[in-house]
Amino acid sequence: MDLSLFLPPLVACLVIVAIHSYLGLHVIAREVIFVDLSLAQMAALGSTVAVLAGSQPDSTASFAYALGFTSLGAALFALTRTDHRGRVPHEAIIGIVYVVASAAAILVADRTPRGGEAIKDILVGSLLWVTWPVIARLAGVYAVIGLFHWIMRKRFLTISFQPEVALANGWSIRWWDFLFYLSFGIVITFSVPIAGVLLVFSFLVVPASIAFQFTRRQGALALIAWLAGAAASAAGLWVSFHYDLPTGPVVVCMFGVLLLVAFLVRRLAAPRAAAVAAVGEVA
Repeated sequence: MDLSLFLPPLVACLVIVAIHSYLGLHVIAREVIFVDLSLAQMAALGSTVAVLAGSQPDSTASFAYALGFTSLGAALFALTRTDHRGRVPHEAIIGIVYVVASAAAILVADRTPRGGEAIKDILVGSLLWVTWPVIARLAGVYAVIGLFHWIMRKRFLTISFQPEVALANGWSIRWWDFLFYLSFGIVITFSVPIAGVLLVFSFLVVPASIAFQFTRRQGALALIAWLAGAAASAAGLWVSFHYDLPTGPVVVCMFGVLLLVAFLVRRLAAPRAAAVAAVGEVA
């Protein structure tokens, strides 16, 4: 295996999973599982509109379009969140945004050269061809977003894990939601061109889902999620290179395999843990 080809996508995956696995904890706690897909599709719609307007896919104008559409989605999700269960669940609104954005992207792509290939690139990304300068830029942006979340961690974590406490304190939930989704959208805007919509969703949801199988402590959740994401990425890339298979889909499948393994381990360990606890009570 040629390490010069293997290392850049591996490092890119580790950088992406570092921020996505943390954001995924918020997504699972908020029960807005498909918000990542919706924001990613909004970014994809923005990029497609930029191409239709005459911009190159990797240009600054294309990025501005993608970020603008993602910000619109962030504002919409923040405004439609309610303090109680409304007539239409928030997850339904998120799903509707995803479907409409997907349909709009197909319509726009139909009017652009290479429309079909553009949609495929959005789905699977270009992880195999990522370069070190792109990885460095990605790490810099994620470091800034990570610092922002660290500074605002009390607000974001409380709203995600203890929304009733945030309401009792009189916090403006919708304002903080907008800031959260906006920062989330910036991350997605940079991730989708590299990893694609499917893999970005896996980076976000699967590591967090694995972590929640074993603990509810926030520090342990973040550590387990990152380790799971790193392991699935490395294993998926190895299989892809070794057997000459498409990189993105293989890594996505590896995330699914790891989630299944974690579920089985949890199911097998639960009776044993209960037996140990019962023995302790008797003693």
